[in-house]
Amino acid sequence: MDPQEILQRFKLYSDNGSLRVVSPIDGCELSRVQETSPHELAQIIEKADSAFKKWRLVPAPKRGELIRLFGEELRAHREELGALVTLECGKILQEGLGEVQEMIDICDFAVGLSRQLYGLTIASERPGHRMMETWHPLGPVLVISPFNFPVAVWCWNFALAIVCGNSVIWKPSEKTPLTAIATLSLFEKALKKFDSSLDLLLLVIGGSDLGKTLVESPKISLVSATGSVPMGKAVAQSVAARLGKSLLELSGNNAMILTPSADLELATRAIAFSSLGTAGQRCTTLRRLIVHKSLYDEVFERLSQIYKHVPVGNPLEAKILVGPLIDQRSFDGMQSALKEAHSQGGEVQGGERILEEKYPKAYYVRPALVALKTQTEIVRKETFAPILYVIPYEDFEEALKMQNDVSQGLSSCIFTNDICEAETFLSARGSDCGIANVNIGPSGAEIGGAFGGEKETGGGRESGSDAWKNYMRRATNTINYSKELPLAQGIHFDVGE
Repeated sequence: MDPQEILQRFKLYSDNGSLRVVSPIDGCELSRVQETSPHELAQIIEKADSAFKKWRLVPAPKRGELIRLFGEELRAHREELGALVTLECGKILQEGLGEVQEMIDICDFAVGLSRQLYGLTIASERPGHRMMETWHPLGPVLVISPFNFPVAVWCWNFALAIVCGNSVIWKPSEKTPLTAIATLSLFEKALKKFDSSLDLLLLVIGGSDLGKTLVESPKISLVSATGSVPMGKAVAQSVAARLGKSLLELSGNNAMILTPSADLELATRAIAFSSLGTAGQRCTTLRRLIVHKSLYDEVFERLSQIYKHVPVGNPLEAKILVGPLIDQRSFDGMQSALKEAHSQGGEVQGGERILEEKYPKAYYVRPALVALKTQTEIVRKETFAPILYVIPYEDFEEALKMQNDVSQGLSSCIFTNDICEAETFLSARGSDCGIANVNIGPSGAEIGGAFGGEKETGGGRESGSDAWKNYMRRATNTINYSKELPLAQGIHFDVGE
């Protein structure tokens, strides 16, 4: 699909705006977008609060109907929106389409959820009393989304927040506002079919000053932010200062333990996708490969051939598997990390800039392998680029220690056919990450499970399982249907007549 055709499908081209949007594919301008003014921001917060107060009164199954209509719009525009994701953030077309499919999947999940917002009935110690828990809409939700998953991560939050009875303010990455604008237009179509004019989704486009104002607003009930650790710490401190709620999805530094019993063919395919997908710009990218020393040379040679020959280029082309880095800053960060790895004893293969003559304004790189004898300091840092550190281990306990010896705790995996190793990896003394997989890579999460991690990853959980509880408030209710007033814990408090 031609880039101009993609933009025209959503009427996105404009030369009148303060924010210049550039495609990482060729470094050329796609459009200009008008940024939100401080005055508009204040109005947006008020609109979100007003919409919430009306939307919370709509029955949850009815709220689910709106998300069902939105899912239908996504299905009808999957190809165009997927291509726009690729055009704006640089991931290959298959991944762009997959991201829109993930939006469709979470809409389906949320529709079912709208009839399952269950509370508990609790046995009371007092005769003639019943206790229960009820769940209620929380309030306006702010979603700050990243460039690398410009719509899927947002939709994890949005679909659940809407069926839970909230309004949503969306602040997309400044690098990918066009996908947000296009998605808003699709939701507005669904809203029209639903016969509602409520401001349930409001878009804020601009820099960190706008984000700071939103995060500090007491009318924002929940701030869900995906990004770097420094950004997450700033958000957490601002929200905590007003005793608000935050849901943080921050950095990952994900490892695979490759054991002697592993199926190497299976493992190699998993390594390739999880380390090269999205040009290494996923929070779940495989960054550390911890290999038993008996397999090290064979595995490194297999990967060396893959890394040397994997097709790198324009992600809109069918046979390309690795697209560009998002921008020069990302490229410079990759080069700095490789230089530091070399100074710490690493043998670096790849990592150089390529296709510069064809795309002088874009940043394509040959993915990098780094052979290390031990886990050095650079390995403990997350570099958002296609760098895979390959490190040997001797015994399983050493591998587990290495796996956990980083400040991040998002995703992890082990390839083994030894049931003791697999179960240990999943146990309390195994992986300390929020996601721990066996015989599957650390990336490619399904929407049915809660997504998130521990330590500097932020502790948040989004998408499936019981993540919906983030977007609601809990009330414990006690109902006295007797003629007496017994107190809990057997306390007597008689005031007489």
